[in-house]
Formats: sequence, structure tokens, C-alpha cells
Amino acid sequence: MSTGSRARWVALGVVCTGSLMNVLDTTIVGVALPAIRQDLGFSQASLAWVVNAYLLAFGGFLLLGGRLGDLFGHRRLFTAAISVFTLASLACGLAAGQAFLLAARAVQGLGGAVASAVALSLVVSLFPEPGERAKAMGVFGLVSAGGGSIGVLAGGILTGLLTWHWIFLVNVPIGAAVLLASLRVLPAPAARAGRGRLDMPGAVLVTAAVMLALYAITGASQVGWASARTGATLAGAAALLAAFVIVESRAAAPLVPLGLLRQRNLTAASLTGVPWSAAMFACFFLTSLYLQLVLGYGPLQTGLAFLPTNLIMSVLSAGLSARLVARFGLKAPLVTGLLLVAVGLALLGQAPAGGHFLTDVLPGGFLLGAGAGTALPPLLLAATSDLPPSESGLAAGIANTSFMLGGALGLAVLASLATARTSHLLATGHSHLAALTGGYHAAFLASAVCAVLAASLAALWLRPAIPSAGPGTATPAAEPALTIGGFQQ
Repeated sequence: MSTGSRARWVALGVVCTGSLMNVLDTTIVGVALPAIRQDLGFSQASLAWVVNAYLLAFGGFLLLGGRLGDLFGHRRLFTAAISVFTLASLACGLAAGQAFLLAARAVQGLGGAVASAVALSLVVSLFPEPGERAKAMGVFGLVSAGGGSIGVLAGGILTGLLTWHWIFLVNVPIGAAVLLASLRVLPAPAARAGRGRLDMPGAVLVTAAVMLALYAITGASQVGWASARTGATLAGAAALLAAFVIVESRAAAPLVPLGLLRQRNLTAASLTGVPWSAAMFACFFLTSLYLQLVLGYGPLQTGLAFLPTNLIMSVLSAGLSARLVARFGLKAPLVTGLLLVAVGLALLGQAPAGGHFLTDVLPGGFLLGAGAGTALPPLLLAATSDLPPSESGLAAGIANTSFMLGGALGLAVLASLATARTSHLLATGHSHLAALTGGYHAAFLASAVCAVLAASLAALWLRPAIPSAGPGTATPAAEPALTIGGFQQ
């Protein structure tokens, strides 16, 4: 491996480490919520805002963060975002009151959103050649797919051995190291960086629309989908989105050029990501509940139970998936992976109340890991394959926003479905464990349907060709070597 090639893989390791902090933060907090509630005096209803404050800011600023990176330089925005995320993590770890913690979580979400959107752009710019980009996306997908499972395990260890404060404080030395390494190894901004114009009306409208939609979705499980609040907030989000489209159609320098949405693979990847994210978000949440409330696992046991899924996901995402993309193009590996996910979810939908991990959880988890590890890299490649690096940040923001909305919607709807089914079974005389299990069965099977829907969208819409490197770059003359080197998680 040449020195230049090795330097790019080192840079990828830095970008992936920064992304890993963001991915971990979406799950590491869940295990610590009971301790946070007891220490800071949250009510059961207000405790949800420890998670929601982060999610609203994260989802709301993904699109804007990606565009800012395109306009003002991806490295510049990545280092700024990591700095914000790290300082906000320190504030969260030192928080002694509810309001301070929630405010710090919102700032943490802002930093995480910008870093996440720009990270994918950096991968695109670091690896312009299609074969190497496929390998790099595999490594990046490994972090995106497996980080959530690591977060569950890390949350259990840190909360159990230390205190809940350390789930945030652990980000401080990691963030500082990523910041210093970024300044040394990431490519300097291009000469054009900083010359762009930011469409402020469009930025305000789309950020408000996404945040309002997420607020409606995350609150629907408490107040009901048919409530006036849910209806009004969803209507408000739709109105803001309509106003955004009108503003963008007339803007001289729009935040989102509407022609970009005619890029077939970007649109296909974004639409496919909605039902797939819905299935995966709900799956990890429901599996965790099944393990703890039905099988009686503790937080640490639950985290360890996710490791086999995480390992198979990592192996396929970082190696085999790139080879499959090089051999078969984008569509076949993506559709195959999504169908494997659907079968895994269907198997979990059969796990009984007196189930055993090896026979009732591991087979479904294995298929989930195999499917997700196969599908995620081509999905990430599809989102950016038709576009030049100058628009990769915006493409990443669009795709990530659709994934976030799909995940939040899936979690809210499928958790509500599980609760409704459980309540019905209790009312008809079933035992508590049997009713819980029946509710999870219904939600797992609905998740499987979402995965099949995602596979269908990809099969019908996605172009099967191997992704190009964007305008002005060469395409490979032969199938590239597919050995990953120089990166350790």
C-alpha cells in the first residue's frame, strides 16, 4: 500500500471514530436513563426528553450541516462539529440539573448532526475511485451499523461500574483526540470553500419542518396518534415543508436545488432508507425489551447478547459487501441484504415467552447482522454515486434525514403496535409474559414487512450499475483488489 493510500485509510479511521461517537450516543444513554431519573429527579414523562432533545436537534440539522460542509469546507465543519459535540458532552457529564442536561443534549445533537452529515462527504472526497470508495463505505457502514450495539454494552458497563455521568465524559478524551488527528490528516479545504452563499430562509424552514415532524412522531406514543397535538404538529410540519419547496423553487442559490431530487439513486436510497430504518430502529429497541422484560436479562447481558449480530454485521460490512458491490453492482447486494433482514425479523417474531438465546434469538440476530452488513454499504454508496464531491454533503444530509425520520416513525409506530397488542391480550386473559411476547411478535412481524417494502423499493427504483466516482473522475478498468488495510476500530 502506498504512503498516499495509507494516509487516506488513516484519515478514514479518524472520520469513523468521530462518527462512532455520534452513533454510540443514540443508544448509550438508554441504559443509563433509570440512574439519570433517580439522580436528577426527572418524572417518567420528562425523562424521555433526555433522548428527544438530542434526536430533535440531530434530525433537524442534518440537512443544513451537510450543505454547510459543501459551502465552507468539509474538514472545517467536521472539526467544528466535533469540538461542539465534545464540549457539549463535557457539559452533559457535569450536569447537576434537568434544564442544564437537556440544553447540553440539544447542543450535542447539533454537533452530532453536522459531524455525521460531513463525515460521509469526507469519505467521498478521500476515495474518488469507485472500488476503493466501496471498501471505504464498507468500513464506514460497519461503524454506522455496529455502533448502536456497542453503545448498549458500553452504557451498561459505565453505568454499572462508575456513574451515569461517564457515558458522556468518556467522549471528552476521544473527541479531543479526533479533533487533533483531524487537523493533521484530513485534507485541507478546497480553494472554493467559503465562497458559497447560504440560503437562510430555506435553512430555517427545512430545519423547523424536520424538528416539528420529529416532535410529533416522538410524542405520539404518549398523547396518541389521533390527538389534536399530534395532528396539529404534523400539519405544521407539512406546511413548513411546502413553504420550503416554494422558497427553494424561487431562490437564486437554494439550500437544496430541487433538480437534485431527480438524481435517481439519491432518491431511491432515501426512500429505501425510510422503511429499512423503521425496521432496524424498532428491532433493536424491541429485542432489548424482549431480552430484559421476557427473558429477564440485565443491561450488561443485553449488551453482550447483541455482540454476535454486531460481529457478523462488521465482518460483512467491512469486507464481503464491497466485494459484492464490485461484482454485482448496487442493487443485488442491497435487495438481498434487506430480504435477509426481513427473514431475521420474522424469526424473532416467533420467539416464545420461555425462549432461549441460542435457539430463539441468535438465528434471527445472525440473519439481521448478515443482512444489515450486506445492505448498508451499497445504500450509502447509492446516496452519493450520481453526484460530484461538491454536493456530497447535501446528498448525505438528505439521505441521513430520511433515515432519521424513518427510524423515529418506525420506533413510534411499532412500539405503539406492540403496546396495543399487549393490552388486547391482557384484556382477553393472557398472562403478563404471554401478552408482552405477543405484542413484540406483532411489532417484529410488522418490522419484517417494512424490510420487504424497502427491498421492493430498491429493486424497482435503484439503478443496478456499479457506482461511478462522480463527474470528471475515471472509472476503473478492472475489478479492484478488495483488501482493507490500515484501519482498526
